[in-house]
Parts: sequence; C-alpha cells; structure tokens
Amino acid sequence: MTVATQPAPRTRRLGRLLAGVGLSILLANCAAGPEASRAGPAPVAIAHPPLPPMKRFTGRPDTPSRRANAELARDFLDLSFLMESGRALPTLSRFEGPIAVRLGGAVPPTAVAEAQALVGRLRSEARIPVRLADGANPPHPAEGLVSVEFLPRAEMHKLVPEAACFVVPRISSWAEYRNVRRTKAMDWGTLATRERAAVFIPADTSPQEVRDCLHEEVAQAMGPLNDLYSLHDTVFNDDNFVSALSGFDMVMLRTYNAPELHSGMTRAEVAALLPKVLERVNPAGGKVRQSAPADETPREWVRAVETALGPGVSATGRRSAARRAVEIAERQHWRDGRAGFSWFILGRLSLNGDLETAFTSFLRAALIFRSHPGMEIQAAHVDMQLAAFALSAGQAEDTLIFADRAIPAARKAQNAALLATLLFVRAEALELKGQKAAAAAVRLDGLGWARYGFGSDDEVWRRLAEIRALSPAAQLNRAAAAVAAQG
Repeated sequence: MTVATQPAPRTRRLGRLLAGVGLSILLANCAAGPEASRAGPAPVAIAHPPLPPMKRFTGRPDTPSRRANAELARDFLDLSFLMESGRALPTLSRFEGPIAVRLGGAVPPTAVAEAQALVGRLRSEARIPVRLADGANPPHPAEGLVSVEFLPRAEMHKLVPEAACFVVPRISSWAEYRNVRRTKAMDWGTLATRERAAVFIPADTSPQEVRDCLHEEVAQAMGPLNDLYSLHDTVFNDDNFVSALSGFDMVMLRTYNAPELHSGMTRAEVAALLPKVLERVNPAGGKVRQSAPADETPREWVRAVETALGPGVSATGRRSAARRAVEIAERQHWRDGRAGFSWFILGRLSLNGDLETAFTSFLRAALIFRSHPGMEIQAAHVDMQLAAFALSAGQAEDTLIFADRAIPAARKAQNAALLATLLFVRAEALELKGQKAAAAAVRLDGLGWARYGFGSDDEVWRRLAEIRALSPAAQLNRAAAAVAAQG
C-alpha cells in the first residue's frame, strides 16, 4: 500500500481477511439455532496444552510467471505509470544505485529473519543491489534507504485507520510522517529519483502478516506503485490472494531496476526499451502465446469492492456493495479473477444470515478460478469455504475432497494461515470418520503452521475452536448443553 498526500487504503487493507482465512463460526451457530447459542452456559477459561514449535516456510513460493513478454510489458507499464486512483505518473522514479533496508522500532522476533530472506530474494531474483543494514553495518550516505519501522497497531491506526501497513516516500521515521503526512512531500508523483522511503508495519501482528507487509511494501518502495485487480499472480493486486512475492513480481522488479532504464524516463521511452529488457530478463516469456489484454477495470467496481471491504460500513452496506460488484462484473462479461473475487466477497459477506447465497457465490467463484491455470491459490481459498460447509453438514468425504485439493496450493503459495485452517478442517473430517489418531496428527501439524499464520497462542486456539465448532459433534454438544441449562 502506497500512501500519497491524502492517505487512502490500498493493498494491505484491514478488509484483507475477506480474501484470507477468517472463517465465520456463524455456520455453526445457524446450524445449532439461535436459542442454543443464547442459552448455553457461560464460557469458562480452558487450560490449553503447550503449542508445538512454530513452522516456517523455506525457499521461495512455487509461483512462476506464465505469461508472454508482450503481456508482461503491458502490465509493467500500467503498474509503473499509473496510481491506483487512475492518475498517471509522468515519469519513472526509482532508487539509483545500492539500497540499504533498515529495521527500527519494536521489531518483532521473526522480522529480522524475514527481512534477511526477502533481501536475499531481491538480490538473487530481482538483481537489486540491496542489503540489510544493522548496528554493526549502518546505512551509508551513498546508499538509498528503505526504513522499516514497527509500531503499535493502535498508534498507526490513529492516523491511517484503513491500512494494515503502508509505504511513503522521502522520509525515514514515524515522527517524520506525523509532521509531513498531509503535505506534497508524500506525493509519489512529484518524485524525480527515490532516495528514501519508509514502511510502517504493526509490531503486534502475526509473523505471516509481518512477512506479507515486508514483501509488498518493500517491493513497492523499490518498484511499481500501482495495483491491478486484473492481475492474478502478484502481490500488486488489492485482492491479496497472493501474499508473498511471486515469480511475476520478481520479473517486474528486475525489469523496473534494469540498467537499461533510469529515473526520469517517460512511459513512451520505457515502452520502447521493454521488449529487449524482457527478452533478457525473462527469456521463457518469448515462447509463451500472448493472450488478449484485459479490459480496464471501471472505477465503480473498485469503489464497490472498497466499500464491501472497508471500515465504517454496516453489514447491510457491505453486502449491498458486494452485490454491486457482482452486477458490474456480470455487466462487463468478466470471467477472470475480478469476477471470481466479486463472487468470493459476496459469499463471505453472506455467511451471516444468508447461507444459500454464500454457498452459491462460492460455487460461482470456484468455477471461475478453476477454469484459469495459475489461479490455484484463489481456488484454494474458495475450497476452504466449501469444506467448511461440507463439515457443518457432516459430509466427511466431501470435506476431505475440498481440503485435500486445496492444501498443496496453500503450501506452494506459502500461506500458513490458509494451510493451518485447511489442516484443522481436515482433522475434523477425519474425526467424523472415526480416525482419531490421524486427526490428532493432522491437527498437530496445523497448530505449528497456525503459530506462524495467526500469531498469539490465544488466536491460534480461537481459530481451532472456530473450526471444531463447525463439526456436527460440536453442534450436538452445544444443543445438549443448552437443554441442560434450561433445566
């Protein structure tokens, strides 16, 4: 998320959980009935056993770029010379020369290792001359500087309530941002050359969210500023299905920082050089058949999506906005990721009270995502929702089908939160089949990934409890407790 003169929500927005893994316990509540949920005994504190060690991914996500270089050139120009608002950028701006990344503030325990891994990928895959600075090796005056500051979420949201994390130009600290946040200094469009940029990330968030924010915001500090809903295999997309830098992203970053280009070039000047640059950067792209360009995304669709996902809107208003997004997608005759995302949002927002619409919407999203190679992670998010429906209905075999085909995609995309949720669902399905030992092993595996995906122990146990509550066995237990409480 880049922030201009007037901060506006962009990619790492608070509503990102709608494209993530937050699973509504309302499925279970609806199945058990409102009286059961109201009449049940008061919750009591439960002493949980120690969690297993946190699991973490190694290496890079298995998400190679599959598009022709001519397509990549179009995407590069739209990512590099437009802001998300549709405003055109007159020239290219980037860091010229070596770059140092410096961590500051209340740095979370996992952040240093994540930053080291990110910097390593940027050097090896994007060929950017970047290093991680520290006390022993501080930034040099000749280096460009990307300062990553961690601060309490509540403090950050006092000034930018819509954002989960963001990047701004020309400054290096939160104190500077407070002083200049409403001035033209924050306008990326006025930059000739990038020399400093600051990334702000909550310190009190999950390890996965720390990684996701580092990947997206540091990438935008060193590369394109725009996000395009028409792209499906990138962090440069507001749907947030892709959470770690993909093969496409590394091609974009390597191209953005290619020696043939420099700050101050116009769109036409860059366009003239792109074929040769991409031929060198991505030789495989010259052998791929070119597809037709996606049509422009109407601003009214973007506004509908932002309303559905943004803060300060009633549940009714969110659902209405989601329906508008679907209507616009249908009117545009879309069958791409934007159409799938529209149905997915409507499905998520319909879980509270309209399960028929939710289920139908997820089926429509699944059909779209599964019809496009390369949208496996999008389909995995939908399969998780469909698995939850199957589990709530006591359909163990169907639950396993949905979970088992989604788990590999979650692993490949390195989404621990989604992976943990799928493993929890799978464990409950195995319980229904009487395979208790297998269920316990799968659940234990999920707990390790959940520590990375969800963060605090309390949040891990809460997520597990949500999934367990979907099982018919849990629903029967709640109903029995409600009857007992009524005497």
